[in-house]
Order: sequence, then structure tokens, then C-alpha cells
Amino acid sequence: MQADKSLPSSLSSSAVLHLDRTIQSKPLSNYLLSQYMQLFIDTNILLSFYSLNQEDLNELNKLIDAIERQKITLLLTDQIIDEFNRNREQRIDGAIKSLRTQTFNPQYPQISEDYPEIDILRESLKHYEQAHVSLTAKIAIDIKAKNLKADRIIKSFFSLGKKLTNHPTTLDRARFRMGIGNPPGKNNSLGDAINWECLLDETPEGEDLYFITGDKDYCSALNDDEFSDFLLTEWYNRKQTKIYFYKRLSSFCKEQFPDIALASVRDKEFLIRDLVNSQSIANTQAAIAKLSYYTEFTAAQVNTIVAAAISNRQVVWSIEDDEVKNFLSSVVASNEKYLDEASLTAIKALLD
Repeated sequence: MQADKSLPSSLSSSAVLHLDRTIQSKPLSNYLLSQYMQLFIDTNILLSFYSLNQEDLNELNKLIDAIERQKITLLLTDQIIDEFNRNREQRIDGAIKSLRTQTFNPQYPQISEDYPEIDILRESLKHYEQAHVSLTAKIAIDIKAKNLKADRIIKSFFSLGKKLTNHPTTLDRARFRMGIGNPPGKNNSLGDAINWECLLDETPEGEDLYFITGDKDYCSALNDDEFSDFLLTEWYNRKQTKIYFYKRLSSFCKEQFPDIALASVRDKEFLIRDLVNSQSIANTQAAIAKLSYYTEFTAAQVNTIVAAAISNRQVVWSIEDDEVKNFLSSVVASNEKYLDEASLTAIKALLD
């Protein structure tokens, strides 16, 4: 393998091979039986917990158990916690909006009034409306009390995680990084740069880092399934260790904790894969019809859906279909912050 000319000359050929391997996520046989891992979970992944069903949230208790047993050191920053708290209500609002605003307004023609079933229907509708009011009220109480099941999982993560020190110079270094154009970061937002500087400062020497994010700011410009080459080089020069990169929590669990089965995430991923691989307008419409049942997507899923809409001709040709166009418009409108400028411009042009 030839060394990338962009790599510093101080790296030997063996180091280049070592560096190249850091962009690949590899399962570690019996790794957790004898060692522990340093794990960083980005805010966009934590916020996606509000999209998981109750069974998947129960599965995450196994991850909490691994943290409690010190098999995992979960690395946290003030930036991660603050960003989560800033965006929590908005994320929950997106999750429950369809429930809160849904209405059921059946029409009964006069001809139906002679049948006893009409009274049963009206009584059932009354029970539905009462249950709807009760359900939304209880959810609102738990949201305010931060007592949703996802909230309890997050609380455990934050209480058990290792808080990285935000040094007085961290913000200055993050600003300098952005000022000279170094990743990560976009749109004059310093959050990713602050997190990266904290990780560089505080991650123990000699320890590999497991990194989960759906944010494209950390990805290679050539392949967004791989970590940024610039950041990998910087990390290796400072730490002499690997980064194992995952775009999705489900991928991390599948490789490192196969007993944690996130079924709802897996089902959604299969449907998105069907969209990406669609070879006809009919296939596209079928995939969109099933995806339309979901109202929330992670940052990585949003970028994959938009990339498919831009690059797959079958999806492009299907945009004239109302259901396809409405679905893509809804995904984009709710998740613009997850898209880079080029992708956002391209998908808006297709949808206009």
C-alpha cells in the first residue's frame, strides 16, 4: 500500500498502515473480557434515544451495565451535556407532534342513523378522545419532570460517564481551529471543535477511542462511512492509538455488544437501504411508503436518505410522486441542521 502524500513525513510505513486501519470498525473478539474501552457518543446519537421504542430502550440498560462494571468509560464534555439539554425539548416535540395534533373526525351519513352500530361508533370515539387527552397530559407531565424512559437512560449515561475537563484554553484552541479551516465544525459552530479538543487533551494515552456520531463534520470528504483523514492523522500524532468509527449506535452494538438488539433501528435501516439501492420508481415508492410511518431519523439516516435522493436516478425520477416528495420535504425541513450546505442546496433544488 502506498502512503498518502498528505501524511506527515514523520510517520513510518508501518504507522501509515496502522493509521489506515483506524478508519475501519472491527469487532474485537473477547475484547471486553480483559480490557475496557473509551467511548464517545455524540449529541445527535443521544437525542435519537427519543426515537427508540420501549424494547430498544430496555436493551440499552445492558450498555449502562457495561459502564457500571467499568468495561466502558463513557467520555462526556460540558458541550455534549449542554447541547443535549438545549435540543431535548425540540427533539421530543418532533417525536410527539403527530400524536398531539392528530384528530379523528368521522362522517356519518344520514342513512346510517337507523343502525344501532352508529351509537357504538360515537361512544368509541368519545372513549378515544378521552384516552387521547389523558395520554398527552401524562406524557407532558413526564416530559417536564424529565421522566420519560429515554430521559432515565440519558440520566444514567450522564451520571456514570467520565466528565472531561474543559481547560481555559479549550475555547481559544477551538476558535483557532475553526479560524484556519480545520475540521470538525461547520457554519461557525464551535461545538464539534470543542469536543475534539477535549478528547485530544483528556483521552488517556495508549487507549483506542470508540467514536459514535452521525455528524458529517467528522467524516471523510471522499467517503462519509469513514472518519476524516485529517482528524485521524492528528489523533495518531498525539495519541499513537486507533479510532474505531461508527455512524450509528446500532452498528456499534452489533459489533461490540451483539447481545444488545436494537430491533426498531435495524428495521428502519433496512428500509433506508432499500431506498438507497432502489432500481425502479416502484421500488422507490414502496420504500418511501414504509419509511413514511417513521417521523424521526438520526443525523446519519437523514444524510443517507438525502444522498439517495440526490444521487439515485430512480429516486430523483420519483420526486414528482406526491408521497415521495412530501416525505423528502418533511425529512429535510425537520433536519436541515444535519445537512451540509451542498447537500441542502441540492435537495432543495430537486424539491422546488
